[in-house]
Amino acid sequence: MKARPKILERLMAELRQHQRFCVVGHVRPDGDCIGSQLAMTLALQAEGKQVECWNEDAVPSKLRFLDPDHLLRKPRNNGEFDCVIALDCACMERLGRAADCIGRRKILLNIDHHPSNTRYGDINWVAARIPSTGELVFRLLKELGWSITPQIADCLFTAVSTDTGSFQYPTTLPSTYHVAAELVKRGANLAKICDEVYQSYSLSRVRLVRHLYNKFRLTHRDQVAYFWLKQADFARTGAAKEDAEGLIDHIRAIEPVVVAIVFEEVSPELVRVSFRSKRPDVDVNQIASQFGGGGHAAAAGARIAGRPLSVQRRVLAAVRKALDAAGT
Repeated sequence: MKARPKILERLMAELRQHQRFCVVGHVRPDGDCIGSQLAMTLALQAEGKQVECWNEDAVPSKLRFLDPDHLLRKPRNNGEFDCVIALDCACMERLGRAADCIGRRKILLNIDHHPSNTRYGDINWVAARIPSTGELVFRLLKELGWSITPQIADCLFTAVSTDTGSFQYPTTLPSTYHVAAELVKRGANLAKICDEVYQSYSLSRVRLVRHLYNKFRLTHRDQVAYFWLKQADFARTGAAKEDAEGLIDHIRAIEPVVVAIVFEEVSPELVRVSFRSKRPDVDVNQIASQFGGGGHAAAAGARIAGRPLSVQRRVLAAVRKALDAAGT
């Protein structure tokens, strides 16, 4: 039998011995973050632990079915915890306001799968080869021998599915399919998850998609596709920030495109940039790291200070350089 890694032994000991927990995740949470946070919270509660589940931002509408009891809440200043668990978050800054509210703690556990993780916890389990944090949480709960209920299975299947692009991204491993199968055996409701996550769109999101197809641009021999999301676009369409999740995949799917980019205006002097790459030799994590960001080789992001056109020029220049270096 394969020996259990020491890092898992350490994490299991901390989870078993402590009573007061806080589970936190990154701002602008996606399916992996929300699913992992809620699964861990539910598992801890089932063990009789006292648990807070915090995120600066609300649960995106398409993921609200995972949280019928409204467990996920905004951070509060008066928290005092034995153990804080940060999930799917590459650095302390990405915790947003939650980072300022978890100072009164005995220990911080950092569980993540981003290669750019800064190892900011007291104990860090960072498995960069694993395609989702949900898969790590599943393994941890199995090793603990804790019950994985149908509700927890829904959360973890959503986490695994969304961060692998519904098992389409090249990061997907054979073990990922085994995890998905086990979660279905434990009660994950595939039909409901697929309907809520992939087949239900708000009208405001459809308006954003229309904007995307009207405004996207191609450059560098059609190998780079990009578009802008301005504050006015959200106001005009009635869309929320969560409606922009996954829009980049529409231009990533264009046949000659190698790198897709979304520029999102946060303020007049700050731009949120998302990258996707379709080729392993064009690593967008390395591109994002040039601007203080990070992520994965195929999906990364950064928040870049500067005027919009200046940011656009710098980012496109870095992407073109990476494409040229790869010989595309």
